Amino acid sequence: MAQETSTDQQTALHDRHVGLGARMVSFAGWNMPIQYTGILAEHRAVRTAAGLFDLGHMGQVSFAGPDALAFLQWTTTNDVSALEPGKAHYALLPNETGGVVDDIIVYRQPEGQDGYMVVVNASNRERDVAWWEELRSRRDDFDVGIQDISNELGMLAVQGPVAETITSRTVDVDLSGIDNFSWRRADVAGVSTMIARTGYTGEDGFEFYAANEDIGIIWDALLKAGEQDGLVPVGLGARDTLRLEARMPLYGQELGDDISPYEAGLGWAVKLEAKEFIGREPMAQIKAAKPPRRAVGFTTVGRTAAPRSHCPVIVDGKDVGYVTSGAFSPTLQKNVGLALISREFAGVGKSLQIDVRGKLIDAEQVKTPFYKRDDG
Repeated sequence: MAQETSTDQQTALHDRHVGLGARMVSFAGWNMPIQYTGILAEHRAVRTAAGLFDLGHMGQVSFAGPDALAFLQWTTTNDVSALEPGKAHYALLPNETGGVVDDIIVYRQPEGQDGYMVVVNASNRERDVAWWEELRSRRDDFDVGIQDISNELGMLAVQGPVAETITSRTVDVDLSGIDNFSWRRADVAGVSTMIARTGYTGEDGFEFYAANEDIGIIWDALLKAGEQDGLVPVGLGARDTLRLEARMPLYGQELGDDISPYEAGLGWAVKLEAKEFIGREPMAQIKAAKPPRRAVGFTTVGRTAAPRSHCPVIVDGKDVGYVTSGAFSPTLQKNVGLALISREFAGVGKSLQIDVRGKLIDAEQVKTPFYKRDDG
């Protein structure tokens, strides 16, 4: 993340962030809040109460027409035919060599509506749409419309143990009826909104999609509704530490064109037996041969600097891989991270060393996720 530039896009909530004293940075071509009061405080608020996130930089792509299902089956890794109306799932947009163009959420429209909406990462939006359009152009048997609707929609999230309590004060529906990875239309503060029970923090919560010009009304209503419960606005800094604790991947770090889902620990999102799709054969070969690298979780030993992305991982003096993500965990009160290393050195309990700016830091491989909420 870098300082903002004059060419950065702004979300519809930009002025609100500035008014709240947020520190703004450049991220994926957008001017976004990295923090308000501070990353640690915002992180803890989400784990103990709730946080409000502006996700207006994320992309949304609509797929409609008689062959929308068949096209998404061919161009994504999960089984879209298994999605019932109003349901969603995590999937990958594959390339042709066994790697990943992006990780995505595929939503099937609720009962009475046709088509699908796919949420993509901000940094990949234009590339994703171009890839889908190229794939469509290769065949003449797909009657499907592909529309980038990102500029029409605003996106927010409320995440945390009291997310449902807070959100219920602003909506006209019973939120307990929205299951995980489901969505439905509702009025939020009088604004027509699609509410999904999804998120990127490891906590319960909701994501909201509404017209860009109305998203500020929803932001204001949620912020007010959560005052009594400790809801705070949360920037990208805490969003990153929250997702890392929950072992949720970040494209460009845990995933990439040259990292297969089987190396990244995301083989569960690839349905090799269910269907044919772009890149299926290379992925099947990688799985059968056992991928040479594995993603592992680690914690550092003692008080050290936090390892960051691209730090080399060393075993017995040998470079065996690199850190994909690392940070201080406010919940565990220690440094945690993910690394992609040679398979032979992977295993819970095994030791590693990490080269942090020329200094070797001792680390131990551990089970992930580092944090899992108690649904008690």
